[in-house]
Amino acid sequence: MTAETHTLTTDGAEITYDVRPGDGPTLLLIGSPMDASGFTTLAGHFPDRKVVTYDPRGITRSKFIGGHAQSTPELHADDLSRLIDAVGDGPVDVFASSGGAVNGLALVTAHPEKVRTLVAHEPPALPVLPDRENALAAVEGIYDLYQKSGQGPAMVKFILSTSVQGEIPAGWIDQPGPSPEDFGMSSEDDGSRDDILLGQNLISCTHYQPDFAKLRAASTRIVVGVGAESKGELAHRAGEGVAAGIGVEPVEFPSHHGGFLGGEFGQMGDPDNFAAKLREVLDAKA
Repeated sequence: MTAETHTLTTDGAEITYDVRPGDGPTLLLIGSPMDASGFTTLAGHFPDRKVVTYDPRGITRSKFIGGHAQSTPELHADDLSRLIDAVGDGPVDVFASSGGAVNGLALVTAHPEKVRTLVAHEPPALPVLPDRENALAAVEGIYDLYQKSGQGPAMVKFILSTSVQGEIPAGWIDQPGPSPEDFGMSSEDDGSRDDILLGQNLISCTHYQPDFAKLRAASTRIVVGVGAESKGELAHRAGEGVAAGIGVEPVEFPSHHGGFLGGEFGQMGDPDNFAAKLREVLDAKA
């Protein structure tokens, strides 16, 4: 079915979202900083449900307004709460990926009554890690590198950080590595500092400390997903830590951190099997 596009004004942002009609329960798909286009394949696997996707504040079609340019999990959660109200049919089921999973946790913390089931797939909430000090220092180093040298050098370090196996060693940010050109990027600094990942969401997302007491007490059923092919990686390990804090066992999903992707952004997961697993999890009784 063709998606209907709508806009919603929130605190400091104009949010654009898409609704694919369906007779079943509403399924909200959220990422960050990934926009709605990343869920095109996954949404197509749920024609029986109303599927809602959106662009988070400051990303693609969703613009900052009124001089605001802030993104935190709490602000994203407020946007999502208002989005659920605008769509109606709550409480809704939510599948949340990566930074979107952090925002999903913030949403359930503030508004558990609006979410029936949250599937939080590999939320990179680094304070839950045993090596949190080194992991957070590495992210702060990436942010500082971005402010000093621009997008290319910082993005290389970010990409490398996501694939580190096991605990992050002290001083990781200072280890030598490949150049931006090795990744098809430029080392030239164009002077801009408005990258939505590196400049806007990186610190607030990765430094988010889940409120486990509120999450455990929430009426929402919370499922934490981890990738079968991402074991040992930063977001997978953080997912395991979040699951432990909530008191649930992590659920293994097919493929990797972007296992639901069907070629969006040039990346391929295992979308058919991923969607089947997601349907199984959503249909399971709490």
